[in-house]
Amino acid sequence: MSKSTVLALALALTPTAFADVQYAEAEVVDVEPIVERIEYVVPKEQCWFETRAYRSHRAGRSATTPLVGALIGGAIGNAVGHGKRNKQVGAVIGAVLGGSIAHDISSREAHATPVRRVRQEVCEVVDKKTFRERVTGYLVTYRYGGETHRARMAREPGETIRVRIRVSPA
Repeated sequence: MSKSTVLALALALTPTAFADVQYAEAEVVDVEPIVERIEYVVPKEQCWFETRAYRSHRAGRSATTPLVGALIGGAIGNAVGHGKRNKQVGAVIGAVLGGSIAHDISSREAHATPVRRVRQEVCEVVDKKTFRERVTGYLVTYRYGGETHRARMAREPGETIRVRIRVSPA
């Protein structure tokens, strides 16, 4: 005997091969929707007004003031220094001090510029979580043959549902 013949005989002799499948109507007793809560992240723009202070900078600020201060300081240091070596050191120290003084003067001028206050709208995008509920199925309680059964179904049933009845020898 071939393998396929043995397999066919084994299937034919099993109790399920003799089972008779029938269908009947069962009364629906209760239906509960199965609700799933779904979270969504939605980008949302939030805007508000702020008052900001701006210091107006003079366009094209010149480096003349520090340079002139360095030259004057260098000349003074050169004149004050004694001897050839001391004159070089005095010139360098005078130039540095003169440049520093000139920088301080120009900084004071910069701080003396008026402050302008402007009311501006400022916006940013933030993620806002929202939730939505969705029915994903139904838990159906039905009665058949004097017994109560429960099943999960994809669609909402009506007043009755179709059930499969399998009859097999005991």
